[in-house]
Amino acid sequence: MAKKGEGMRAARKRLEQLRQEINFHNYRYHVVDSPVVSDYEFDMLLRELQELEQEYPDLITSDSPSQRAGAGLSERFTRVQHPAPILSLGNAFNGEEVRAWYQRILKLNQRVSNSEFVVEPKLDGLTVVLHYENGIFILGSTRGDGEFGEDITANLRTVNSLPLQIPVDQKSNLQAPNRLVVRGEALIMRSDFDEMNKRLLEAGERTYVNPRNTASGTLRQLNPAATAAKPISLLCYSIIATDGQMPSTQWEALHYLKELGFPITDGVSLSEDIESAIHAGDAWVERRDALPFEVDGVVLKINDLNLFQELGVVGKDPRGAVALKFPAQIVTTMLQDIGLNVGRTGVVTPYAILEPVIVGGVTVRKATLHNFDFIAEKDIRVGDRVEIKRAGDVIPYVIGPVEAVRDGSEKAYVIPEKCPFCDQKLEQFPGEVAIYCVNAACPVQLVRNIEHFASRGAMDIEGLGIKIAEQLVEQGLVKDVADLYSLTKEDFLSLEGFADKKAENLVLSIQTSRNRDLRRLVAALGIRGVGEVVANDLAGNFNELEKLATATITELEALEGIGPNIAQAIVDWFAQPSNKIILKKLNAVGPWETSQIDAEAEVEQTLSGLTFVITGTLSSMKRSEAKALIERYGGKVTGSVSKSTNYLVAGESPGSKLDKAKSLGVEVLDEPNLIALLEQNRTE
Repeated sequence: MAKKGEGMRAARKRLEQLRQEINFHNYRYHVVDSPVVSDYEFDMLLRELQELEQEYPDLITSDSPSQRAGAGLSERFTRVQHPAPILSLGNAFNGEEVRAWYQRILKLNQRVSNSEFVVEPKLDGLTVVLHYENGIFILGSTRGDGEFGEDITANLRTVNSLPLQIPVDQKSNLQAPNRLVVRGEALIMRSDFDEMNKRLLEAGERTYVNPRNTASGTLRQLNPAATAAKPISLLCYSIIATDGQMPSTQWEALHYLKELGFPITDGVSLSEDIESAIHAGDAWVERRDALPFEVDGVVLKINDLNLFQELGVVGKDPRGAVALKFPAQIVTTMLQDIGLNVGRTGVVTPYAILEPVIVGGVTVRKATLHNFDFIAEKDIRVGDRVEIKRAGDVIPYVIGPVEAVRDGSEKAYVIPEKCPFCDQKLEQFPGEVAIYCVNAACPVQLVRNIEHFASRGAMDIEGLGIKIAEQLVEQGLVKDVADLYSLTKEDFLSLEGFADKKAENLVLSIQTSRNRDLRRLVAALGIRGVGEVVANDLAGNFNELEKLATATITELEALEGIGPNIAQAIVDWFAQPSNKIILKKLNAVGPWETSQIDAEAEVEQTLSGLTFVITGTLSSMKRSEAKALIERYGGKVTGSVSKSTNYLVAGESPGSKLDKAKSLGVEVLDEPNLIALLEQNRTE
């Protein structure tokens, strides 16, 4: 008995905590339009509350969040009583939980066994309730607490897709009922949201974080003109009340709404049984990133509306429908620290070290922070609760901090002055966001430097990839790229996975590369900003490695296509003591003869008719260089993705252009694939 009493006391204490937290988050989401946790985290809190209340039913209170559909109403708006409760939905997070829901309602009513199910997207916007009298829109409100909503009629009138009179087609044979109340979702389409933020950015104004909060905040303010300025859309999905003949099924109700002129979601399907409905829900997950609007799941509804009503309500949820929630793509978690990566070209990039959190079905411990300017612009501090996003196969990234929950313990981030791996002073060039470690012998850069040095576009050392580069560095056989030329067969035989023939072939491949021309060697050095196009110009103008090594900034800037930043990077590279050692070794092993290739010579226009878009940060070349290469072979490079785009070249942190390319079915190339495409065109 004592243990049971202790369990009851612990449950009561936890329930009080959960109710306080959930009420606070309901207020932030529904009233302030500024949530501080993700939908997934809120769902997990609510689920814990429901499970505890199920275990201890005597502890359920009338004011528990499990017994209501929303949150408090803002005092800024007139209260509107709904003609019927505007309920939320119970959640399932996988097919097994949907089947468990199905078994529960089947026990209540055996007619469920013969039921069809309508599968609709669970739209992520602001729920609105629309009232019509004699076909005229007279009142619109929010869902509010499920019983009362907020009157936002004036704002809703500015939404172009909302019918002010029904039926919209006055020539149709339909006649509007005297009274009709419709439920829908106000939202902002992804493309409209991106375009709006782009305009704001160009105007130097603050951009918005996500479409849902923007739509909700826009409709729940007191200036209709401000609402009209935002690209709010509407999608409708159910009839709340009518004095006309009510459709007998959800499928018929959707088609009836469409005939009246209400905007309806495309892709809604009718499934003959629960397994087909689950399969249809899984299909929505697969195309989630290609949808024109934000969704956080699908809704499975009993098609028979009479059966739906007979099943009744449990707590705040109708038993006849369930939301199959998608894996979260945006969540919040604690930023424990900020780490640093050093890339092959010496770019130092910050990354977030996170309290582990599940995003999109994957446990995330690290996420990109883009660059140091991003940290400063967003005022991201160590100890912040931050929003994390992961869409599709994109690397997780930090959106920004949740400032509302700061308690003063957070620490501002200070950009380091020295490379954390080689202790060399970091450099930043005028007009550039990136910060660089210019020491080519930096141990973190070395593996990537070797991989790049051996690549097809550089020294073309067949058989030397990143795994072998890692082995060579780990075993201490190379300290820089020039050490490759002193490797012997015995050195390779000491590595795991090597036999005589493989070792002999790799040594031969390395020695053969000594006959490459100066253009390839300059490209292989990995100097910041020097890709194949610039390397060709440098080799053609300076003829010898020593002459290039002693070139001045003035001499370099005199060359077409080389600006002050690239010129400074070249001078700095050759000025590094460790790089001078590399240079001395390279001069000892190869003539590095100048190739007589003219950078301006005509080449076959093998990319003619193809349109490219470049996004994100490329590691082996600047985006301007990639653009020059593509255009040299006849391709066209534009700034935005459209149906006419053939390829999207995506580097690190590709942003929304990658999402749009996937939605349009545009082929995506990473940097190695772009280089392979260019190499293929050079050899055909």
